[in-house]
Amino acid sequence: MATEPHAAPSTTTHVSAVTDGVTRVFTWEEGARIEVRDLGGEIVVEANAAGLRTLAGHLLTLAEDGTPDGSHLHLEEGNGLEAGSVGLVLERCDDE
Repeated sequence: MATEPHAAPSTTTHVSAVTDGVTRVFTWEEGARIEVRDLGGEIVVEANAAGLRTLAGHLLTLAEDGTPDGSHLHLEEGNGLEAGSVGLVLERCDDE
């Protein structure tokens, strides 16, 4: 994992998103570090404990009852991910 400055905020941060009138809050834990790398045949998500809890929280938020199909969260370098990371989109899809 890179030892560069944190891309995630240094204090707990909440981001609210509204989809189809439903508000969801995504929270980053203090000190969260998340890096996403594309190794060609596989994607590696590497994170410290706070980063793993942050990602788990994002997924649980998207899984909440009443969250519309297609709701998603974009994570990018400098926006929740460490420098050098490839973008990551977490999206709810209820299609079978």
